Parts: sequence; structure tokens; C-alpha cells
Amino acid sequence: MTSIESVTLEVADPTSAERFYTAAFGLGTLLRVRASDASTTGFRGFTLSLIVSQPSTVSGLIDAAVDAGATTLKPVAKSLWGYGGVVQAPDGTIWKVATSAKKDKGPATRQIDQIVLLLGAADVTAGKRFYVDRGLAVAKSFGSYVEFATPSSPVGLGLYRRPALAKDAGVSPDGTGSHRLVIGSDAGPFTDPDGFAWEAASA
Repeated sequence: MTSIESVTLEVADPTSAERFYTAAFGLGTLLRVRASDASTTGFRGFTLSLIVSQPSTVSGLIDAAVDAGATTLKPVAKSLWGYGGVVQAPDGTIWKVATSAKKDKGPATRQIDQIVLLLGAADVTAGKRFYVDRGLAVAKSFGSYVEFATPSSPVGLGLYRRPALAKDAGVSPDGTGSHRLVIGSDAGPFTDPDGFAWEAASA
């Protein structure tokens, strides 16, 4: 079964980006950065979500990201589904930190239970078909959203209609140029219908 081993962000200043991510989230080898001057403007068409166990962890990670230089897009808040907030890193990547829990059940930690990559798709049905043809199994699918089954993968994957994904992140859906994102997997290399690049996972 397909497994995403890492996500690489292409950034203007890798040293600054590594410093930010170490201070904000501490994701280790799951998140990589490399230099790029590829032109990009506005929404890059994807978000990364950190799923955690309780509200205090959400608040702690969001606060750490803002202290390290992130911009708040959606302040942490309760909702029908749980508790979460959205920030934009200095390199432009949008991060959502969320939990389905409404109350803390223990002391605050920095423990991240799951990383989920959501790709904005112009045509979710076509995108789903593309990924199924490359060996991914569908776990959930409804309307504008598809979640793939990646039980052995440290990074989860979903497709969301691009305008809906931008709205969820609190930004305009408009954007042009490079996604500045490369997905490292045992399924690569290929480029999907929305221009997201996959490459063979490296140690």
C-alpha cells in the first residue's frame, strides 16, 4: 500500500525555514526543506494539518509557531467538530492544528498524533481516479472531499476542492505558479492533474 514518507517544502531560505519548523513543530525527517526560487503567488493549493489529542496541545503548538514568526489566519477556537487554529509559516505554507477533543484529559504536550496533507483539486472526481489508478485506496469520499487509506504512512493524504480548502484555511483561493511542495513516496515519481509533484522517497 502506498506510503508517504516525507513532505518537502521548497523555500527561499532553507536555514530560516528549518529554524522555524524546529521551534514551532519539531517534525523531524517527516518535513524537509530545500532551496527554490520558483515563482509563486497567493494560495499554493495545499494545507498541512497537525492532528493532536487535546486543546492545550493545539494552543501550545499554535503559540510556538506564532512566537517563531508565523502569521495567524484563524485564531484557535472551539467549533462543532472540536478545537483548532490555522497559521501561515514565514515561507508561506499554511498549517492547521486541530483536535476533535473538547476538553483536556492530561497535561499539555507537544505530541503530534498525525500529519495530514490536503491537496486542493480542481476536479476531485478526476483526482480520486488518478490516485486510485496509482494504488491508493479510498477511505472516505463525499462530494468535494476524498480521504485515502494510508494506515502504514506517517503522513495522511486527502483531496479537497480548491475553493473549499482555501475557505477552510481562511485565505483567498487565488494563486499562481509553483506549489513549492514535493511529496516523497514509494509510489513516485509522477505529477498529478493539479500539478503536485511526487518523487521516490529517499532515506
